Amino acid sequence: MTATRANIVNSFEAAYDGTPAWEIGRTQKEFTYLESAGEIQGLVLDVGCGTGENALYLVERGYDVIGIDIASAAISKARKKAWKRGLHGLFLVQDALDLQNLGLKFDTIIDSGLFHVFSDEARKKFVKSLESVLRIGGMYLMICLSEHEPPGWGPRRITQAEIESAFCDGFRINYIRKAWFETNLEQCEVHAWLASITKL
Repeated sequence: MTATRANIVNSFEAAYDGTPAWEIGRTQKEFTYLESAGEIQGLVLDVGCGTGENALYLVERGYDVIGIDIASAAISKARKKAWKRGLHGLFLVQDALDLQNLGLKFDTIIDSGLFHVFSDEARKKFVKSLESVLRIGGMYLMICLSEHEPPGWGPRRITQAEIESAFCDGFRINYIRKAWFETNLEQCEVHAWLASITKL
């Protein structure tokens, strides 16, 4: 692991000493809409799952779900939640840039606020990593902060053009639409993009 990557891991571990802004104690509403619309299918991977709320929501509804996060503190909290709720989601400490290490193929990958944390270079690695574990015809469903959110707190803002550029080869973008990303801050909802992307 490079020094830069180690710094990133340490920063996320430190964030989970408390309650990060993205931990809202329930699933992001955009994923409840996606599930009710039938857009989530088959074996599901939750990349950057945090403490597991989105993954556990889907487990409750009968999906087989694996949640991964680079922060061991987040995964520990997710496992405790699953145990307390009597649910059987699998949570693993895993770098999203090396998903091929999972040795599995997924029908759906959900991403609640991970895509926007990557540098330009790391983003390219992430897309390749996704491609390595997503079945042909599988769906990547992602929510990230958009450029419509004023500068200030939190991660970088992502433009629609950046999403289109990242997935221009080997994928089909079904839609990119305006959405809201929920936080536990005073400003509860922030401007985001919700993207549905199919592997070709």
